[in-house]
Amino acid sequence: MRLLPALLVLVASTPAGADFEADIRPLLEGKCLACHNETNKLGDLSLETSESAMAGGAGGPSIVSGAPDRSPLLVRMKLPSGAQGAMPPAGPQPTDQELSAMRDWILDGAPWTSSLRGASPIATRPVDGSEMELVRQIRSRIVARSPEGERRDFEAYDQAVPDSDTSLRMVPVQAGEFSMGTPSDEAGRNADEGPMRTVRIEAFWMGAHEVSWDAFRRFMLREADVYIDPDSVVAAVSSPTPPYVEMSFGMGISGYPAISMTQHAASKYAQWLSAKTGRFYRLPTEAEWEYACRSGTQTAYGFGDDPATLDDYGWFAENSGGQYRPLGTKEPNAWGLYDMHGNVWEWTLDRYEEAYPASETPAVAPWERADRLYPRVARGGSWMDSAASLRCGARRASNEAWKVQDPQLPKSIWYHTDAPWLGFRLVRPVELPSAEMMYAYWNSATGKR
Repeated sequence: MRLLPALLVLVASTPAGADFEADIRPLLEGKCLACHNETNKLGDLSLETSESAMAGGAGGPSIVSGAPDRSPLLVRMKLPSGAQGAMPPAGPQPTDQELSAMRDWILDGAPWTSSLRGASPIATRPVDGSEMELVRQIRSRIVARSPEGERRDFEAYDQAVPDSDTSLRMVPVQAGEFSMGTPSDEAGRNADEGPMRTVRIEAFWMGAHEVSWDAFRRFMLREADVYIDPDSVVAAVSSPTPPYVEMSFGMGISGYPAISMTQHAASKYAQWLSAKTGRFYRLPTEAEWEYACRSGTQTAYGFGDDPATLDDYGWFAENSGGQYRPLGTKEPNAWGLYDMHGNVWEWTLDRYEEAYPASETPAVAPWERADRLYPRVARGGSWMDSAASLRCGARRASNEAWKVQDPQLPKSIWYHTDAPWLGFRLVRPVELPSAEMMYAYWNSATGKR
């Protein structure tokens, strides 16, 4: 059962209307503990002991002591089965008698008198529960399932998103070298786009489109994974808490790009999809993204230098009508990639620096690994930007203002409430990296935001 991450206020007193051992303990163990225990802390929240419950998760309170009607724990228990945010996400909902007992318990201060039992086997993390061990097991799955012929042939393919009716079109991008950055005389150039350097890129597949809501929502709303999928490797991958606001902001869902996720959320989507499919996915590095955007050119845009042609290739401030647009409705670049210019900014793996490292020899597959929460790099421009921001070499640095409206303390590790112009696409390198590198790609910075 999924909860909004929280600091639970537990008061050691004797309840008047509900008995913890007789009424509350069986309810929490039967409907909550499979998802919220020490080895499977979905939402970073464990309800196994009073200490872990008091430590809470990453968001606002799930239980407000003495105020059951303001406690998301009870509010979501009362939602009908199948409703978004209902707890538990699968299986029978609490009875009226159980809801009444929970209400009385919270009203009386939510007293915790003993620890709960251990985790349900269906939702336990592998072996020792460590993230590194989880990554090793995902890699073993990929090695066992990934067809070698597919790598040799290196052709485009459609990656089905499991348990959904959507897929991701993956396009091959050949290895090569290019000049990363922009010349000093390029119109609209910013100082952070240099110095220019030669970069060598290894072959990879890249999503022909930005990841859609259709594909991302299967991950956002995946509470049932721990019930319908007995594979603990998949169930153990962290997944988002329910968002505070409707994250499409009324601009459309089916066929539109997913937006407003943190870099951490995008990387965890890649990890989840890898575990589900047996193919390794991650965010592109900044160098990979620019290489793919340029698609063999060295001009301001993948189609040339004249922004007057941009209307054919991308959605931006002058033609978007003030919102993002359906995926793939403009012309692709020479390598078959859509919306590399505009629609939404796209996450890369890199931390943001005001200049690239100078190098006299080609940089091979460079990646500036993030070592702090802000800033990190997004590329490509969006529906609300001018043409200059859509250039191949244009960059944007993340900052705390992207989640000002988030009311949670601490702020959500999953959503940027003030970035309705931010999305991502995935890559799949032809050469499978080590487990250590996979872990680094999926957990690339302290703070995981």
